[in-house]
Amino acid sequence: MSDVESDWKPRILGLGGTTRQGSSSERALRAALDLAERAGAQTDLLLADALELSAYAPERGSLEPRAGRLLDLVRQADGLIVASPGFHGGPSGLIKNALDHLEELRGDQRPYLDGRAIGCIVCAAGWQATATTLASLRSTVHALRGWPTPLGVTINSTPVADVDPIEAATPQLGLLVDQVVGFARWQRAAATVGMVS
Repeated sequence: MSDVESDWKPRILGLGGTTRQGSSSERALRAALDLAERAGAQTDLLLADALELSAYAPERGSLEPRAGRLLDLVRQADGLIVASPGFHGGPSGLIKNALDHLEELRGDQRPYLDGRAIGCIVCAAGWQATATTLASLRSTVHALRGWPTPLGVTINSTPVADVDPIEAATPQLGLLVDQVVGFARWQRAAATVGMVS
């Protein structure tokens, strides 16, 4: 591997949070991106204020500037981490609508989320909501041709005694980040070998 390749930093995009600043899903996403930076990645973050988009409707044609920024950052990303609250058994409308906008990437050389690992994090006040939401989020990622990481992190945001649920999930968040960043590096290495061959 050349020095240039060894200095390469995967670009990881974080999407998530809620309209409530400092929500558990926002905190979990920030913690995951911090771990990604420690693992040598460069990161971008889009929270609710950047993801409050008009309902996706392909027949409208032109997109608002915030949607254009979302699409540009997804195009540049080597991996994504998506954090959603559990809303009635699925991801929030905010997150689902942002993912629906990725339909605009269908004609790209690398369509949708193709060839990228996607780490999924779900926070909810109870385990049942986290499990059903994680399954739904992973299904959406599959539909967008992304590779959900083997580990999806679920966090019961109901505090227990003096334990911070986000801090308690740090080992799981670290493993999820390792899988997203590691997959990006494997993809890069495979592409580099292909260019040399």
